[in-house]
Amino acid sequence: MSDSAPTIPFREALAVWWRIGLLSFGGPAGQIALMHRVLVDEKRWIEEHRFLHALNYCMLLPGPEAQQLATYVGWLLHGVRGGLVAGVLFILPGAAAIMALSWLYVLVGDVSVVEGLFFGLKAAVLAIVLQALVKIARRALDGRLKPVLAVAGFIALFAFNLPFPLVVLSAGVIGYIGARWFTGTPQNDDQALDPIRRPGTGRAALICAALWLGTVALLMALAGQSVYAAVASFFSQMAVVTFGGAYAVLSYVAQQGVEHYQWLQPGEMLDGLGLAETTPGPLILVTQFVGFLAGFRDAGLLAGTAAALLTTWVTFLPCFVWIFAGAPYVEKLRGHRALSAALAAITATVVGVIANLALWFAINALFAERLTLTGGGLQIQLPVLTSMDFALATITAVALLLVFGLKWGLLRVLGLCAALGIGWSLV
Repeated sequence: MSDSAPTIPFREALAVWWRIGLLSFGGPAGQIALMHRVLVDEKRWIEEHRFLHALNYCMLLPGPEAQQLATYVGWLLHGVRGGLVAGVLFILPGAAAIMALSWLYVLVGDVSVVEGLFFGLKAAVLAIVLQALVKIARRALDGRLKPVLAVAGFIALFAFNLPFPLVVLSAGVIGYIGARWFTGTPQNDDQALDPIRRPGTGRAALICAALWLGTVALLMALAGQSVYAAVASFFSQMAVVTFGGAYAVLSYVAQQGVEHYQWLQPGEMLDGLGLAETTPGPLILVTQFVGFLAGFRDAGLLAGTAAALLTTWVTFLPCFVWIFAGAPYVEKLRGHRALSAALAAITATVVGVIANLALWFAINALFAERLTLTGGGLQIQLPVLTSMDFALATITAVALLLVFGLKWGLLRVLGLCAALGIGWSLV
């Protein structure tokens, strides 16, 4: 794909973004792997090196990196309208599903068939995340340094619980120094690339910023003591510090939502996480569930619906601001070899980050009890083996066989695991 006007029909791109949005299960690992398969391997709309370069940039931004990557590629293909469509359609199916399930959650409560559906989908997600991790690792971990960075990133997060920004920035520094001082890349060897121009990009960034900040300011001025003002303020602040994906801030959201705002009960946050993990779209959509319960507890279903929509609005608008503000200059960085090496080092480290998240998900899903080992700077969460959920482990084993052994597609795996989960709940 060149930097000139795109030749891909917009209608065709629209259908592809709908497809990606509907199939974006498995968290950021699965979503990135899905986009790579569709956009790079199948459609060949963007080259491998440009895809990874854009991913490196999105990893540095607050917010869901997979949704921002979709927005960036959409912008690259069809300008502002392409970025808006790709970003919105990446969110829309999951947001609609979370909204419907939130209504069902408060109206019906614990229904065995619904519980079984989520139970089976959770097993499928475990297999899909592992498959995506393997695919991304094979593509991103070439050479000698990158595998070391991936392992180091995993250990830093799993064993020492270090802050995500510190881990990725350290990797970037190592990559930059390695390219500049140890590979002999001279300063004048960088290639000057012009920023990519797409009409209206800067204006779009300003409009998105104005809509986001204007919403918060208006609610604070007109209804400063309402649940809507609290939701807008809290989730706007969260949107600018969500480095490292949703897991990096979920504990903070749960603590504030339960203890400070009293929007939900302790176990309800885990229920919301289960909804977000088994529906398409970014995992950070769990915040929509939290916002829904905040409004519902305050004034009923309609208030809950409005608060949920407001939560999604202030959570994702900043993502469009970051992409439209920085996208024209992302490609220019490709000409700077040391900076490109820094971004590649960050991507390698993020493989370790995704591995840590996958392990965290597996431990919390498959085991009812966990213990934490501390001392000497270590903070390791280990499962209590006797608390294993054997039913979930069995369905997960089936999902792994389908994914790695039989090479089944995503929808078939999800469908069969959902049916197994429903069957188990009925038995």
